[in-house]
Amino acid sequence: VRGPCTTMKSGLRLPQSLADEGDKVLYFHVLILSYLDACGDPPRFETMRLQGAPKPNYSPGETIHYECRLGFQPMAPPLPPSAVCQDDNTWSPLQEACTRKLCPNLGDPVNGQVNYVNGSTMFGSQAHYFCNEGFYMIGSRILYCEISGNNVIWGDNPPLCERILCATPRNITNGRITNYKDEYEYNEIVTYSCNPSDGPDEYSLVGESVLVCVDSDRWSSDSPQCKVVKCEYPVVEHGKMVSGFRKKFYYKSQVAFECNQGFYLHGSNTIVCGANSTWEPKIPMCTKGTNVHFFFLTSYWSIIALQCCVSCCYITK
Repeated sequence: VRGPCTTMKSGLRLPQSLADEGDKVLYFHVLILSYLDACGDPPRFETMRLQGAPKPNYSPGETIHYECRLGFQPMAPPLPPSAVCQDDNTWSPLQEACTRKLCPNLGDPVNGQVNYVNGSTMFGSQAHYFCNEGFYMIGSRILYCEISGNNVIWGDNPPLCERILCATPRNITNGRITNYKDEYEYNEIVTYSCNPSDGPDEYSLVGESVLVCVDSDRWSSDSPQCKVVKCEYPVVEHGKMVSGFRKKFYYKSQVAFECNQGFYLHGSNTIVCGANSTWEPKIPMCTKGTNVHFFFLTSYWSIIALQCCVSCCYITK
């Protein structure tokens, strides 16, 4: 830096421009590190912090001392928590002397297990809990090793693994549970059946007849219904029934149709009596004439019509 200078008490010459602008601290820091034997800022560590306030510079041979940060403790065997300013203006040794504190080991819960992330209980780690099949968890599934004062502890109590139980599912009108109990364990089943009908038509069980206890008070499906499900006799004009013959068509009764000669089927040839006493899908129709389908042949960009009848098929272009 060129220009008028001001001589300081230390004998150093400071440019007048810097003195006037109040930049003495910055300039001295640069000068001292550049021209004097001195170390700069103390090294910083993840596990340690400097004891006391840092100085602008340190003379060779000067020692600084560190202490462990919260959540950390001295290593074993111990390493010196200090560094010395060397003659070449560097700090040595540059090493961590602290390690993470450990939370206490957690035993496996009854009917469950605990796994440590990265296999460690160090400060900042996690413990993940799992329950055996047939058991459910009460409490936090994940625990964290956290700072508490000068120590580290798990942030919550370990969870419990309780046996999965299901209350008896609801009773149904016109039906019953054949293996009734007050409560059921995991994977146990209940079986429903319908009572005999007092009328001319029988009751049909609509829904699942067998329910499984799959979770705490949760069954694999809703309770079924016992009700009269009866579909009307299916008639297809210009067609006939070919299977499923009976006098009455109750729940899940299935019939199949075919059309008379000269007619083609519009709809499904097989229908089933549904839970609402209607045929699913709808009763088909038999339409007079030929059944014409169009196919696009992309290789020649041409259209052909395939005309079919009961006894023959022929192609016209």
